[in-house]
Amino acid sequence: MADASGANGNHGLALDVKDDDLNHRDVNNSSSNTIEHSSGCFVTVPFMQKLVAEITGTYFLIFAGCGSVVVNTARNNTITFPGISIVWGLAVMVVVYSVGHISGAHLNPAVTIAFATCKRFPWKQVPAYVAAQVLGSILASGTLRLIFNGHQDHFAGTLPQGTDVQSLALEFIITFYLMFIISGVATDNRAIGELAGLAVGATVLLNVMFAGPISGASMNPARSLGPAIVSNNYKSLWVYILGPIAGAIAGAWVYNIIRLTDKPLREISKRGSFLRNSDRNSSNR
Repeated sequence: MADASGANGNHGLALDVKDDDLNHRDVNNSSSNTIEHSSGCFVTVPFMQKLVAEITGTYFLIFAGCGSVVVNTARNNTITFPGISIVWGLAVMVVVYSVGHISGAHLNPAVTIAFATCKRFPWKQVPAYVAAQVLGSILASGTLRLIFNGHQDHFAGTLPQGTDVQSLALEFIITFYLMFIISGVATDNRAIGELAGLAVGATVLLNVMFAGPISGASMNPARSLGPAIVSNNYKSLWVYILGPIAGAIAGAWVYNIIRLTDKPLREISKRGSFLRNSDRNSSNR
């Protein structure tokens, strides 16, 4: 759900994608890997790899998560609601660890847009990333519909179980906390980056557990768009586009406000405790 190779130190896993060198990432192979046009359009092999990773990662996430919903409905609640929550959390976790070092594993247009508003992701890449994520969701939803057709064909999208406003508020809040946690573990050198996938997956699991029965706990416009397009069911879709995007932007900005410093913990600890430095900075203002 984010490459912050540059922002994540040596943690190895990063969620905040910054394509350090879209121009010439590999100097030796730049001439063969890059097609540049005078108009400013570009296609690079590393960037295409990122898009493929986003499509593949989103496909797996939606196939596993929505698949658990479909199987649970078709097989008389065999998986159960807690089981569905666990599937979503585990799916996010394994995808973050598998493609996080390639594309950042955004898997979510709201996450991509939120990072872009904080200048931690280039705006020019946002349309391609969002298109890749939505495409992965559509392909996964289409696959599920082909496998579970006939009487087993159940809508795996998200629909409000209460009012649209109630679901909108829930989507905003749970996506806010999801993005807040992503920002903490993915963009702050002081966080334990190796646990980023676990933290993000656990957050998704918790959000689905308590918000799922009301709003469906989408937190991801692509997660709602894919099944809606495949099933031609667009009821209340605006809730799952506006709520997650607004919540993700708010979560990213709030973490940036409380970040205090971009310096890694090892540099802070050399000059004394973190709290002491914070107090000193406050007194000097």
